[in-house]
Amino acid sequence: MITKNIKKDFPILSRRVNGKRLVYLDNSATSQSPKQVIDSLVDYYSNHRANVHRGIHTLSEESTQMYDNARKNIASFLGAKFNEIVFVRNTTEACNLVALSFLPAFLKKGDTIVTTELEHHSNLIPWQIISKTLGLNLKILPISKEGIVDLSLLQKTNYKFLAITQVSNFLGTVNPLDKIIEISHKKGARVFIDGAQGIPHKFMNLRNLNADFYAFSGHKIYAPFGIGVLYISEKLVSTMPPFLTGGGMITQVTTKNADFLDTVEKFDAGTPNIGGAIALSQALNYVKKLGLKNIENHEKQVLEYLLENLLSLNDIEIYGPKDINKRLGLVSFNYKKVHSHDLASILDSEGVAIRSGHHCAMPAHDKLKVLSSARASIGLYNFKEDIDILVYGIKKAKSILS
Repeated sequence: MITKNIKKDFPILSRRVNGKRLVYLDNSATSQSPKQVIDSLVDYYSNHRANVHRGIHTLSEESTQMYDNARKNIASFLGAKFNEIVFVRNTTEACNLVALSFLPAFLKKGDTIVTTELEHHSNLIPWQIISKTLGLNLKILPISKEGIVDLSLLQKTNYKFLAITQVSNFLGTVNPLDKIIEISHKKGARVFIDGAQGIPHKFMNLRNLNADFYAFSGHKIYAPFGIGVLYISEKLVSTMPPFLTGGGMITQVTTKNADFLDTVEKFDAGTPNIGGAIALSQALNYVKKLGLKNIENHEKQVLEYLLENLLSLNDIEIYGPKDINKRLGLVSFNYKKVHSHDLASILDSEGVAIRSGHHCAMPAHDKLKVLSSARASIGLYNFKEDIDILVYGIKKAKSILS
């Protein structure tokens, strides 16, 4: 069971903003880090800092062991193997890595790749660019007003590669990954999953999911900025050339040629974010200790309370599924007479942090004929009292601006 004592683990939640207790409801943009994660980063830089796989002195060996153990632990958390975990800066880099490394080796001119209107720009733009570069056909699947993808259209499409989000960062819609992967694999297509909005709320076993690629940013799940994970199914690792080149990913270099590692370390060009990997591993330990099902159940209760309270307000338009079982983590909305930026500004005066704008999901906003929206998104440290303060702030905004 998740209790309010959990807030004590997150130093930033003791802050006051504009004289009010901070109510942090912008977790889809980034989560906050517990002191256990912060301490692990401080410990690394204070006591162990050295480069990895490049020295035999004590600090280098300690650093290498901590870095490799982090990869092992993260792989275990995801139900994956050590040689399936690539460290990246964020989900955006993971999308670009797959676009620039895998697609040129896997596809030929005239092949079709598929994505949807639901996607974050980071899971759209790389496919647009590589399609033009390689002469591929890019098909965009439409969505309903609730962000639902019509799987019958997917079944009717002949394609070689699909990129799709696990959870929409605008509508909160959860895609049925099992069915999508099954349909795709029957066609011989590979599937890339953007898990940035999914991994903090729905913990995945990637081996059971049978995914080809799965990516997420550490900062979405209580780790620092600048570290993320790209899972690559082991059978595909050897088929992909390096994304970047440099030190640390080679076996032999001459003045005329270079030979590269066959393992995931071939994607570790240059000095990696060692401290970030260690801190991400600690963040996953933190949520695992709390109990993954405990977190899922707690967040579902808070999200349901958020949705119910917003639906009870007059002149509030809610986007995405009304069924709590079809969404995760967030609710986007608009007060019909107020711009989302104005609403967010007034909420900030009450100490409430939300997101306003198009959330890097302009095609989905265009589909719903919405220029911008306000978004409240939850984390494991949010409780119903946070939602009460949010609703109070919305009512205050309505009284000021109407």
